Amino acid sequence: MVEVNDLSKQINEAIMKMATDPTNPDHYHTLANLYALDNNFDKVASVYESLLNIQPDDVNALLNLGSIYFFSKDFRKALSYYNKALDKNPTNYLVYFNLGNAYAELKNFSKALNYYNRALDFNTTSPEIYNAIAMLYHDFEDYVEAKAYYEKALSIDPNNLSANIDLGNINFKLFDYDAALYHYLKIYETEPDNKTVTICIANTYSLLQNAEKTWEFFEKALELPGDNYKTYICYAIAKSDFKDFNGAIEIYKKAIKYNPKEKNAYILLANLYSNLEKYSEAIDYYEKALEINEYDTNTRVLLANTYYMDNKVEDALEAYRYVSNLEPENDEYKLVYINLLEDYIVDKRAGELLENV
Repeated sequence: MVEVNDLSKQINEAIMKMATDPTNPDHYHTLANLYALDNNFDKVASVYESLLNIQPDDVNALLNLGSIYFFSKDFRKALSYYNKALDKNPTNYLVYFNLGNAYAELKNFSKALNYYNRALDFNTTSPEIYNAIAMLYHDFEDYVEAKAYYEKALSIDPNNLSANIDLGNINFKLFDYDAALYHYLKIYETEPDNKTVTICIANTYSLLQNAEKTWEFFEKALELPGDNYKTYICYAIAKSDFKDFNGAIEIYKKAIKYNPKEKNAYILLANLYSNLEKYSEAIDYYEKALEINEYDTNTRVLLANTYYMDNKVEDALEAYRYVSNLEPENDEYKLVYINLLEDYIVDKRAGELLENV
């Protein structure tokens, strides 16, 4: 790691070299790299712009400028520089690869795939290209094609972290949990401190009905540094799946204590209580979730349904009326409210008639 004072010294020396020999592109690249180490990307861009004024054919400068705009999410400007690089060097696979990345971010599947395939024309052994194509298919939910390209990437680089994680996720979505577990464990062998992968392993063991391994990996995940809210949520869901409802309740409450400002644990715990027909507890936690976001229509619908199941019809009506006012264009909410109101009126009138007999 470069010390700050040493980096400043190197930057000053590079500036002096560039000033005394302004036509040497190496000085510009050196200075740009030093500014990048200093995370000063505005100056990186400025140096490359200066270089292009004297040497407009410098493909690396064009690509690096494009990447600066790419990572700042100005994809249109990134494309302009990548296309300039393409004009200067139409056989450089990195140019096509970067164009593919930009179009992938713009959700233009056909252009992204076209440029990735052009990159393969010039480099058939880059796992990054196959991985990028896999991610493109993944994003567009074509999991079978995505799987094939992830496998191709791994045939070139078996320890590719991104490909192993993503292929594990693809197999998970395709319900091939044994295959998913294989790829997650492959990463875990070399990265036992990877919290996300540890949670994925625990979730997969849960779906494979291996309770002992499920609890083992959730406990490992909780011991690793990082945010434990998601870990608690996944852990509680697994407990519930194994019918350990008391354990699930306890862990949901730990999630709430860990992050009381996040509503998901309140809602999931309320759902569990509702499924257990403990309606008063469910109502209590739905209301706590609404204290965080009172305009969350989905939670209000769940609250309304729970009121109804608890035979609190008037409360259910009030909750549905509130939801209908929040989303007046939603015909489904309106229809449920009207039907419930009509049933309530009919039942109330029937009850009044019986009282008068």
